[in-house]
Amino acid sequence: MSMSSSPAFLPVLERIADEIERTPGRGRPADYIPALAACDPRSFGMAVAEPDGTVHGVGDWRQPFSTQSITKVFTLALDLGREGDELWEHVGREPSGNPFNSLVQLEYENGIPRNPFINAGALVVTDRLQTRSGDAAGELLAFLRAESGNPGLDFDKGVAASESQHGDRNAALAHFMASYGNIDNDIPVLLDQYFRQCSVAASCADLALATTFLARHGIRADGSRLLTRSQAKQVNAVMLTCGTYDAAGDFAYRVGLPGKSGVGGGIIAVVPGRCAICVWSPGLDERGNSVAGVAALDRFTTLTGLSVF
Repeated sequence: MSMSSSPAFLPVLERIADEIERTPGRGRPADYIPALAACDPRSFGMAVAEPDGTVHGVGDWRQPFSTQSITKVFTLALDLGREGDELWEHVGREPSGNPFNSLVQLEYENGIPRNPFINAGALVVTDRLQTRSGDAAGELLAFLRAESGNPGLDFDKGVAASESQHGDRNAALAHFMASYGNIDNDIPVLLDQYFRQCSVAASCADLALATTFLARHGIRADGSRLLTRSQAKQVNAVMLTCGTYDAAGDFAYRVGLPGKSGVGGGIIAVVPGRCAICVWSPGLDERGNSVAGVAALDRFTTLTGLSVF
């Protein structure tokens, strides 16, 4: 991983890290999963990966953290690459405007979740990937290991167990969708896959590299094509409109990039054709997005002039 090809990124990252360091008020870590509640809200890491695999980073950019909902992007891509447009008959592409685990909306829409990044939608995607692969979480892990070049990536069993203990709402969503015929697998199997998926621990470096297939318009690190150019555009579009819970409009306004956040404090973002970014800081705002993470991405697009607008 050479650091020479684009020296412009590192000074920008160093400047951002310096600014974040001086910023008071970082939000609070998610408290419903003990492993997340224990994180230091002052932690901060950021990495930028270029399409050729060059990666630049600052702060805690090599520190693994709980990826949580960020994994929904990768399961979406893995399933979309397999089944194509048929997926969109089972999950929508519209922002929800409701909490990410809303049952009310699901009833209103006859068991078709609004988008793949709310929990109900992610459950549908994982269910469909499970049907096609036989091991959705294993498929995800193999993909992340290959794209990041880190064979040590793994599930965090403690986090998965924690999610399972607090998983009643997700179980309710799954059963509810099953009643509409929108879930194929047995619910306990699906939930086990989903909780394992969300428990993957990875660093900013790992995730920035794993996300570069979207900057390469669907091409994986080994040169094989996961998604068509059009499908990569679809994933980026859904990230832009639905990737940060019900703050997607504000995120698009401030950052101007397709992004996906997780309650572990991580956010991935894509500049198509140029780079993929991952930032991590565990302190969250009231909508579940990393306070320092959003601020850092806001500064990144301002300082570099890189945005999709």
